[in-house]
Amino acid sequence: MSKTHEIKVTKRELQRKGASRRLRHAGVIPAIVYGGNAEPVAISLDHNATWLAQQNEWFYSSILSLNLDGQITKVLLRDMQRHPHKQLIMHLDFLRVDENQALTASVPLHFLNEDTSPAGKAADVVVTHELKEVTVSCLPKDLPESIDVDLGELKAGDVVYLSNIKLPKGVEIVALAQGKDHDDAIVTAKHGKGEAADEEVAAAE
Repeated sequence: MSKTHEIKVTKRELQRKGASRRLRHAGVIPAIVYGGNAEPVAISLDHNATWLAQQNEWFYSSILSLNLDGQITKVLLRDMQRHPHKQLIMHLDFLRVDENQALTASVPLHFLNEDTSPAGKAADVVVTHELKEVTVSCLPKDLPESIDVDLGELKAGDVVYLSNIKLPKGVEIVALAQGKDHDDAIVTAKHGKGEAADEEVAAAE
């Protein structure tokens, strides 16, 4: 189950780009909240506090509680615009979430016990993470901040697929609902190039 993280925001009037530029110079990020049955609301956030928050995984995959003068709106981050050269957030888009309606969100994968697995301990085996996150569907209360993938038994030649992931209750992987052809590999364990070449030579002989 996902935790909620509260962020204080301030309401602002929708204005031209010049106003947004002045906000950024003042250390404030312009943002918008949309979705649900309510009209879009223009808000602003403190840049320094938000910059620190966005360095955490939960900022991108968890339900966020926007606190506007004591009124809480639960949202998901849907878009972040960054400055191309500076450590500066230019704009944020937040989507309102309905507690009773399923949502889709990208959730990071955490790979556990890889170093102690047979593949991880073998010097001639290369373990590749094909995916680092997965798109899931669930009710907001069931949204996980991350999903653990235990690689403790991973051996050379093994492939871990989306269907092998142990999911929290109430959570589904969107791709799997589209059929077996979408059961993508998330981890592969292959012998290094040197040993693979030796095996090809031996097979040819």
